[in-house]
Amino acid sequence: MKPLLLLLLLFGTSQTPVNQQDFYSKLSTAALSIVNPNVRYDADYTKIAYPNGDVARDRGVCTDVVIRSYRKLGIDLQKEVHEDMAANFSKYPKSWGLQGTDTNIDHRRVPNLEVFFSRKGKSLPVSKNPADYKPGDIVSWRLPSGRPHIGIVVDKKGAGGRYKMVHNIGYGQALEDCLFEYTINGHYRYQK
Repeated sequence: MKPLLLLLLLFGTSQTPVNQQDFYSKLSTAALSIVNPNVRYDADYTKIAYPNGDVARDRGVCTDVVIRSYRKLGIDLQKEVHEDMAANFSKYPKSWGLQGTDTNIDHRRVPNLEVFFSRKGKSLPVSKNPADYKPGDIVSWRLPSGRPHIGIVVDKKGAGGRYKMVHNIGYGQALEDCLFEYTINGHYRYQK
């Protein structure tokens, strides 16, 4: 066997896993960088610019944690979700009675992000095993009230040894050990 072929067989040819890991590590770091208990939970409908629109920095909801983290890596989920919804509107929930897309709010709704991440990213198994959840993963939940919620797994561990989450459930963009505190509805990875 030729030496180059042997090396390729032993070590592989693709750097994709390393590059993906770098991306998700950066996403984790981006989420940690926006932790701020002073961000007021505000779910009011707000007209925002498009693309790269955002509500006021001192306000937000759980989806804004995800949106702002991705934006730090140059990915505009407002634009990405809008374009996919415009091309595939029938695939998205109709819970809000919309007849078409709305760039002000579509990307700020958890069920829309769940559809987008499952269509454009990778849906991962939902389990009760903390080892299945890695930094950079997106987790969506259903709260006891039935309301949807979403956050990002980050590279900081809690007392029990599992990775913590960055999310906003009503008291700012927070870092908490809450992965299994609510019913997990979805588990995703997304890299554009």
